[in-house]
Amino acid sequence: MPNRHPAILLPAAFALAVAPFAVTSSAAADTGPVTSNPPATFGPTWDSPRTAEQPVPVPNTPSCSVTVLTHGFDNFDVVKTPYTAPTCGTKGYAKAVLKLDGSVKGRQYDRLGRLDINGVRVLTTSTPEPSAAGITWHTEKDVTDLLPVLTKSGTSAMAIGNVVNDTYTGVFNVKVTIDFYIAQGPVKAASTADQVLPLAGTRSESGDLVGTITAPRSSERVTAQVYATGSGGGCEEFWDTSAPASTGYSCPDGLPYREVDVLIDGKLAGAALPIAYVYTGGWSNPFLWYNIPSPGAFNMAPLEYDLTPFVGVLNDGKAHEVRVQVAGGPSNGSGWSLAAVMQVWTDPLGRTLPAQLVSTSGSPAAIRSQVTGQNDNAGSVTMDARRSFTATGWVDTARGRVTTTVQRTLTNASRHTWTDGESRDDLDANWSDKQVVTSAEKNRKPSVATTALDWSKKGYITFLPHPGIPDAYDITTDLTIGINRDEQSTVYGRPQPGLTTTNTFTGQASWLYGVPREQRTASSHSKQVYTARTDGSAYRHTLEAVNGYFTVDEEQGR
Repeated sequence: MPNRHPAILLPAAFALAVAPFAVTSSAAADTGPVTSNPPATFGPTWDSPRTAEQPVPVPNTPSCSVTVLTHGFDNFDVVKTPYTAPTCGTKGYAKAVLKLDGSVKGRQYDRLGRLDINGVRVLTTSTPEPSAAGITWHTEKDVTDLLPVLTKSGTSAMAIGNVVNDTYTGVFNVKVTIDFYIAQGPVKAASTADQVLPLAGTRSESGDLVGTITAPRSSERVTAQVYATGSGGGCEEFWDTSAPASTGYSCPDGLPYREVDVLIDGKLAGAALPIAYVYTGGWSNPFLWYNIPSPGAFNMAPLEYDLTPFVGVLNDGKAHEVRVQVAGGPSNGSGWSLAAVMQVWTDPLGRTLPAQLVSTSGSPAAIRSQVTGQNDNAGSVTMDARRSFTATGWVDTARGRVTTTVQRTLTNASRHTWTDGESRDDLDANWSDKQVVTSAEKNRKPSVATTALDWSKKGYITFLPHPGIPDAYDITTDLTIGINRDEQSTVYGRPQPGLTTTNTFTGQASWLYGVPREQRTASSHSKQVYTARTDGSAYRHTLEAVNGYFTVDEEQGR
């Protein structure tokens, strides 16, 4: 939030989906004891962070584990290690679950991390901030859709950019493993794309990620995953509170609208809204995140694009340019980290498939805004944005001609206000991203897959002089974040099992800034509730923490 006080944006240095076959869940390291008598204020130690997200459901079949990496990250080097594919699944694998376990102690900032295997992005993450005594953390991710690349030996590459010196002493000790659950008996091998590919020859052009894909002539479906994070310590890390320079606001990166576009050979092929993740030093208050990180902070989900209408452009056996760009940000494209993963389904017999892109339609985002403020005075940005894009194409498959239409609808409503000197910042923002994919075949009812994402942020920061102590300030952050996802589909008109998840964080924290460390005081109360519901099952996990210690950790329906 307020960049006018840059020191408070570096708090570490200054601060103390349900599979139908699943019958169990992978082991979760994010559950633990609670206390009924938390301390009155924060002390020098606290519980390690936990998340309420559901452990990845897995089948009740034998599994084997591959260790990807064990390393202590203390610089910005990319650590490359040989990757050995699993060998236990002679009939294939039903599930693959990546697990990251880490530990850190001392003083350290929150850091961004990434993991690639055989050139394919597998995980984008951020780290917690430690106590002097040390903490541990755990995250896991369903990577079943990446089995085509994970079942090939090669190389892994991981980085967690970090600086370690006499002041910032925390080294991030990390172990990454992948558990592979074999297909056995009634548990069949997972249905995935035939090829999972990184972009070839990637380069950066004015902040855009540019590379190529060479799809086989037998391609019949193509999708993309794009990891897009505002980062680098500049204003794009806080892009959802950006304001035009005319307002005098401390993050003058224009209106707070961003979208991530995918272009094929220079033609728009898909658009999506990025999520403004909050890292564990975010919103000027590490005490808010010591126990419960913001939703998605440890496992940042990729944006998803169905590019099947463009099969007719891609499946000629030639290299085609794929460009990923962030619209609405700085003109030089700075402040974003981008990675793309392409998934390709092919004809089972390898036949060349005729295909054609029929049409695309859509205009740039329609944005309405009202802006007030100048210099160091109070100001506001009120904005409503809407964007739609549609693409249609056909492929002559073994089943006959399949015509696919992808409709994307994006909306963003935001109101951001601040007082004189930015002593108080308020944000109330909502985003919605809906993708509808309709596949039509002759003499059949259409198949429709709908994915609707909705997320929100509502809260404030105050930065007020502390009575009686010169140059000391009371910082208070109050914030509610919600991320909801709904997946529904029909196959030839027949409804399929759906999945609905909700992920809500609420919390308030206050701390005294600008005094010697031994005089700092802080208090915090935070809560996270995660729910998942599919046909016939429901899951709910509630966490609450007060002043560094968990007071509630309740699961239902595992």
